[in-house]
Amino acid sequence: MNIKKILVIGSGGSGKSTLAKELSKKLNLPLIALDQYYWKPGWVRPEKEEWRKKVSELVDQDSWIMDGNYQSTLDIRFPKSDVIIFLDINRFICFWRMWKRRILKNRVDKIDGCPEKIDFKFIKWVLWEYPQRRRPKVLKLLEEYKDKKIFILRISKDRNNLFRIISV
Repeated sequence: MNIKKILVIGSGGSGKSTLAKELSKKLNLPLIALDQYYWKPGWVRPEKEEWRKKVSELVDQDSWIMDGNYQSTLDIRFPKSDVIIFLDINRFICFWRMWKRRILKNRVDKIDGCPEKIDFKFIKWVLWEYPQRRRPKVLKLLEEYKDKKIFILRISKDRNNLFRIISV
């Protein structure tokens, strides 16, 4: 399987960054953690057009493992991906992981100038907004890309199977 571009998406706390980092090492592909490009110090967001331009530049690289949800750029990233991995993890597991990450301050992809935080807005995002509003949109969009290799992972065992399949 000749794979050069792998996109990893899912809710906050789903394990995107951890999986992307492991895949990057295993497949010897460069890692692009979108949070590193998106957030400016103090959790400041970029302008929409600036962000879309940056993502367009990133996906034009020869090979990558890219992690990050950012639904506003899925239309740029999906067509350029060879493989799309959607971490469809239970919202309560995602919340637990986010809470644990905040308490232990062990974020895999720390963002300079953006201290880890959990606020009501983020809790609402993980427990309600993503599973109820965003997830259905992702699933619908995935249906439009049946020409891609798509993996929907719901439990850890799925992840182990993914490693076996992709490393062939």
